[in-house]
Amino acid sequence: MEHIGVIGLSWRQGGADALARFALPTEEGALHRLRDAMGATELVYLGTCNRVEIYFTVDDAAKMSSMRSLAFEALTGSPGEPGEPERCMRAWAGEGAAEHLFLVAAGLDSAEVGETEIGGQLRRAIDTAREAYTLQKGAGRLEYLLEETLRLSKRIRANSGICNGKTSLAEIALDRIRRRMASTRGAAALVGVSPMTERCATALATTGAPLILVNRTRKRATALKQQLEKLTGSGSIEVLSLEQFRKQPPAIEVLMTATSAPGTVLDGADLARVADAPLSGEALLVIDMAVPPDVPPDQARALGIERIGMDAIIEVAESSRDQRLKEMAGAREEIDTALSDLRIRMGDEHVAPLVTALQKRYRKVAREGAKRLLSTSLNGLDHDKQAAVLRFAESLAGRFAHLPSTGLRGVARVAGAPAVDAFLSHADAEMAKEFELARREANAREANETTQTISQTSQRTQPDEEPALGRAQQSKERSARSGGDSEATATS
Repeated sequence: MEHIGVIGLSWRQGGADALARFALPTEEGALHRLRDAMGATELVYLGTCNRVEIYFTVDDAAKMSSMRSLAFEALTGSPGEPGEPERCMRAWAGEGAAEHLFLVAAGLDSAEVGETEIGGQLRRAIDTAREAYTLQKGAGRLEYLLEETLRLSKRIRANSGICNGKTSLAEIALDRIRRRMASTRGAAALVGVSPMTERCATALATTGAPLILVNRTRKRATALKQQLEKLTGSGSIEVLSLEQFRKQPPAIEVLMTATSAPGTVLDGADLARVADAPLSGEALLVIDMAVPPDVPPDQARALGIERIGMDAIIEVAESSRDQRLKEMAGAREEIDTALSDLRIRMGDEHVAPLVTALQKRYRKVAREGAKRLLSTSLNGLDHDKQAAVLRFAESLAGRFAHLPSTGLRGVARVAGAPAVDAFLSHADAEMAKEFELARREANAREANETTQTISQTSQRTQPDEEPALGRAQQSKERSARSGGDSEATATS
């Protein structure tokens, strides 16, 4: 487990502006470049309005100390000032990485404790890494840990009551939108089809509020409109392309935006036209849940727009966070139990080849000693008696090996692989070579299984003809699933 690491930052390290600085470009090949720049063997990137994190594995645990600096430079394009990577980004390795992953997926590390979006966001990040072949499918420690993380999150949400109350930053935004629409009775425009906007649109449509769904292309917005009309029976939903909205914004009181565009979506003259849209005479209310922001804060202020960004939304969520964490003590206990179970499984996996090597050494020493006796002081024994002596020596070796073998398994389960390695570092030179050989053989078997799995996956998913076109189509489909188009797509 010491080969697994997490590097990243959350809203705690500087807010939305800091997160935007570390956002990974969405173009094809970005994951490969990040993995190669860090020298990782596997890598998954998660970017949300709460956090930017990289989950990875390395072939040598000694590399962990340099991974934070490598990640910082790969994401920002600069090595930074001395000590800057350590100040800006946090790092976890081994069991600490697993614990952090469990807390994130369960929503216990979120600004809004118990938030429901994170599970889907993590699943999409895993799927994207698989499609990019930066995560080994069907093999590998990182995939196993991530899948175990999702299973644990599902159990916690089902059993702990963590989903009670407000469990989404979108609900905080909804409170503010509802107050405004109750006072001005106007329409709300939602830009970008994403989990955040879908959640808000569903809640608002059930009240019959007039909605305008905006996306770079109309297809996904139209699909959402049809879904909402079927679900709520609302007849007050309009669809516009982003370009239409920019040129001729309809009369609205509220604008909510949550895209994954790499830059601003509404600024300059476009934003000025939208700012003039309210018929009530009140300032336009903009809820900007995008990272980086879709609406520039300075331009919004200059135009008299009331803009509420992610930093303000997270501040509201933080105000009740401590109390929510106390209420979720049962969820924390379930994570501790899962960590203990994971430590046992990972420890057993790490120590298994070492125990085998130890037992072989005991049997070898016993067999060689018995043969020396049979060639000297016991050389007068007949064949059957010599065989009996050899069997007894092997049996005795097994009994002697039982206690240290059991002890090693116990150390691995309680203290983890590093404690086992520290203990075995005192072995004599010959035994140390045998331990190292056992490790290499186990790693080679795992690598061979991984190579076969990747080869089989590649054969199933990449056609013989026009493979580049196939990858491009996968990229388009992945973009559509994550929220649509390059200018107005999903994020949260």
